[in-house]
Amino acid sequence: MKLVPTSMRWRLSAAIAVVSALVATALSLLVRTEFAQTQLTDARQLQDQRIQLVVREYALSGQAALGSEMDSPNLPPELLAAVRGGHRATYLQRTPEGSWIWAAAETDGKVLSLQSPYSDRDEALSRLDQVLLIGSVAVVVLSSVLGVLLVSRLSRRLRLAAGAARRVADGDMTARVRDVIRDRPRDEAAELAQAIDGMADALQERLVAEQRVTADIAHELRTPVTGLVTAAELLPASRPAELVRDRVRVLRVLVEDILEVARLDTATERAELSELALGSFVRRRVAGVAPEAVVSVVDERPVRTDPRRLERVLVNLLVNASKHGEPPIEVTVDGLSVQVRDHGPGFSEELLRDGPSRFRTGSSDRGSGHGLGLTIAVAQVKVLDGTLTFANAEDGGALVTLSLPDSPV
Repeated sequence: MKLVPTSMRWRLSAAIAVVSALVATALSLLVRTEFAQTQLTDARQLQDQRIQLVVREYALSGQAALGSEMDSPNLPPELLAAVRGGHRATYLQRTPEGSWIWAAAETDGKVLSLQSPYSDRDEALSRLDQVLLIGSVAVVVLSSVLGVLLVSRLSRRLRLAAGAARRVADGDMTARVRDVIRDRPRDEAAELAQAIDGMADALQERLVAEQRVTADIAHELRTPVTGLVTAAELLPASRPAELVRDRVRVLRVLVEDILEVARLDTATERAELSELALGSFVRRRVAGVAPEAVVSVVDERPVRTDPRRLERVLVNLLVNASKHGEPPIEVTVDGLSVQVRDHGPGFSEELLRDGPSRFRTGSSDRGSGHGLGLTIAVAQVKVLDGTLTFANAEDGGALVTLSLPDSPV
């Protein structure tokens, strides 16, 4: 699984982390503000109760009690102004030396006041700040980890679903999301997986039906075409008769190719492996199909493969090069690979991009034909567990490379 910055995993994880940080910050500010306000309110109420006791004691004894002062020179001006006219008030004073909570009241023209340290409450607030900071960081880290785990699980399921969909697109009609995703909670991703599987099931049913119809039609045509070939051979020698024989032969090849494609489409074909010398095998087959082709064996190596299918692939590639390319045709054997090259117009961009397609010859300049040869070659190579790549040579011409698997001999 690729871990790229733009992947959904990291974007969602980052979003979860940001939201968690914002929520933790907001809650921390709310708790701090509420705690600080409660601290101040409690301190004011306590000082107010104490100044009331001081005022009552002064009314009875004429003396300042409970550590209070009368007309203190240190009384904050704001508090002094607030108590003028017989009022009672509290005030929080912050200085470089520390914080103090004051309470004062005016009685008989005199101002009674008292003060208490507030630094202990400030220290409690500082300790709360540390706890909130550590808690917020822990919450963000924990939520981020949980977010990564949850999003990774979702991302993994989506990637597996995408992989299954790509396998279906590549022709593997047996691929299903339900086979690669074992844990399937009921969520949107599960709905997507179910929809993909449903689409694949419907597509497979349609393809199977089409393959069955194609195979049935080709099979039904086989007998009358065989009879048509026999009848054409009985025609007296003439130019029209030769044209009829040629078209009948083409029709017979087309029917046989369609039957072969239908068999390959069932994905039940199995290779019958045997050991052979690849270079010598290619020389003999090329000599029988395209004797004008030039064969070069760079590295002779024994391989274990299916000779019949390998011959079918070589014949189709050589026929395609002979029909749609231009000489010279060059065949190069190098180890486990075989290259077939002609010097014609080359393959179309569409074929290079999408690969061979049925009833398409690969280029508007490569002559006529029903276009099944390369399709059959690709399917047969797949049965051999090999690869077939198509390219255009730099100096012109089509270039096909057959790569066989390195099976132990």
